[in-house]
This record gives sequence, C-alpha cells and structure tokens, in this order.
Amino acid sequence: MANRISYLRNEALPTVRPGYPGNKLFGNQFANGEELFEPRFATVLKWQLSTNPQKEEKKHDTWTPELVDCTAAFSATEDMLVWLGHACFLLRVGGVSLLFDPVLFSSLGLRRRHPLPCPPEAMRSIDYLLLSHGHRDHADEKSIQLLARQNPQMQVLSSLRMGKLLRSMVPTLAVQEAGWWQQYNLGPNAPLEITYLPAAHWHRRGLADLNEILWGSFLIRARQTNTLIYFAGDTAYGDHFETIEQRFGPIDIALMPIGAYKPAYMMAQSHVNPHEAAKAANVLRAGHVVPMHHGTFDLSDEPASEPLRQLREVAASGMLRGELHAPAVGEILRWHEWE
Repeated sequence: MANRISYLRNEALPTVRPGYPGNKLFGNQFANGEELFEPRFATVLKWQLSTNPQKEEKKHDTWTPELVDCTAAFSATEDMLVWLGHACFLLRVGGVSLLFDPVLFSSLGLRRRHPLPCPPEAMRSIDYLLLSHGHRDHADEKSIQLLARQNPQMQVLSSLRMGKLLRSMVPTLAVQEAGWWQQYNLGPNAPLEITYLPAAHWHRRGLADLNEILWGSFLIRARQTNTLIYFAGDTAYGDHFETIEQRFGPIDIALMPIGAYKPAYMMAQSHVNPHEAAKAANVLRAGHVVPMHHGTFDLSDEPASEPLRQLREVAASGMLRGELHAPAVGEILRWHEWE
C-alpha cells in the first residue's frame, strides 16, 4: 500500500514563500522537497566492508584546526561570529546571542579531535539555541542539558516535530518548531529575523524514527544593516540553494559544510563536498564564506586536512565568488565589519 501524502507546517508561524503548502510527508516521513530519501542498511554495510583507498593517507593525516581560547566571547556584548568546531557557532546579532548545533563533549562514536575552545561552563547568556536537525553530531543531549541549566532564558528554534525529542531531554525547554520557509516569532522589537529553510538531508536518531523529524537550514537577517547570514546545516547539493537565492537575493555570509563526503556512494545524498559547497555558495551569491563540518569529528573516509585544503584551492583558483574566511576554532570574527 502506497504511503499517504500530506503536508505539514506550523500554522502559528508565517510562511514566507507564497503558495507553499508545507513540508511533504510520505506517511509519517518527511521528504526532501518532493522525494523521499531512505538511507539503506546495505549501503552502510558496503562502506563498513570496503577498503578506503586513502586509508594510509588518512592514517598519517593528523591535522586539526588551530585553537584559540574564546571564553571571553560569552561575556562580551559586541556582535561577532565564533566557530566552536564542527557545525557549532556562536553568533551575536544586534546584541542577541545565538548558538548553533552544539556538540560540546565526546561520546560513543563521536570523539572530538580537538578540545572545545572554552570551558562548557562559560557558555552563558545564550538567547536562542538553533538546532538544524536531530542527528547526534548536531543535537547532543548532554550539551543541550548543560546549556539549558546555564541559560534558563534560552529558547530553542528548530524543526517540525523536534519539540518532543527535546523535551525528553529537558522537560521545561521552550521550543518553537518551524517548517521550511517559515519565520520564527521573536517578538516585534527583535533586532533580527530568523527563517527556517530547506536542506537535502534526512533524520534518524533511533531504530524506529526514520525521517519523522524535519531537517533544514537557517537564514538570519540583521534588521539594522539588512545583513543576511545563512547557516546551511547538513545538506547534499540540491536546487534549494537556487530557490533560496531567488527568494532572498544575494546572501552576505554563508556558513557552509565542507566535510564528511567520502565515499560518495554513501555520503553524496547527505553532505556536500568542498567543490559542491563552493558551487552552492556561488549560487547563493554569497559575499563571504565560512566553512564548517570538518576537522572536529572523524565521520568519513577523506583525510582530515583534505576538505579545507580543497576549498582553499577552489578559492585560490578564482572559482569561489565570495571571500573565504577559514577561522581557527574559537577565533572571533567581526562579521559586521566585513564589506
């Protein structure tokens, strides 16, 4: 029997794309636009049983990102952007502090290759926690619990059906769920707007929850300067980049994933490689590009230093439209000073 098709969105939030009916569901599973993607166990098994052709190169590649202490960033008041490793950023816009996709600790199957650039206890004064999706390398339970304890005022902005999972971690957590093309309610006087946007990915956290929680990306608009900051989340390459550019125009700053792309038969429908990340940034007409999703965890077959090296080669060849900023972990970027 074919899956019943339906559409879902948060009716309490505005939808910024005219005529968009909501996210498509095949039965109980969210889709990438019109298509359902279900990762196959056979593909995972093939990967586990295959030999990595770069095995020796990867073994000897011990590169890790440079590390800078950023403890003071959490007590500062100026607008800034700080990469904390993997897909975790601190972003301050108009004095409002946002934290993206925190994984602050090592866990089973996720061992940090470099330390956190500040003590976890320093991570306070967070106004909004933005979770792009539910995979464990983006939404870590221990990290979310610590942040909730240290930031009782914090609200979570995330995706459809994420609330139940998050409240199983922290029952009192304030969560806004959005579908693609929906804008969160931050109040009439907020100095920024945040919109949840598409990504080409999938969800699984347990044995029986395949694609039951939505995945996506974020667009932040600083009202005072009209600066657009795009956080791509986890995504394969797709036509959503073009659709986002058509709706919002050129993106000022794109935070783009560049790692976990080999072998392609396993990763290509989940993650972009460095060349695809550059292509996506060009389609978005991004003025500035900040890479992420590399160097912190060992998730795939490519050597640790390869993603950033390849992206730098693309930029040096003139094939990246925007200016590349590849910060140290913990380095403070004053994005509001960029032209």
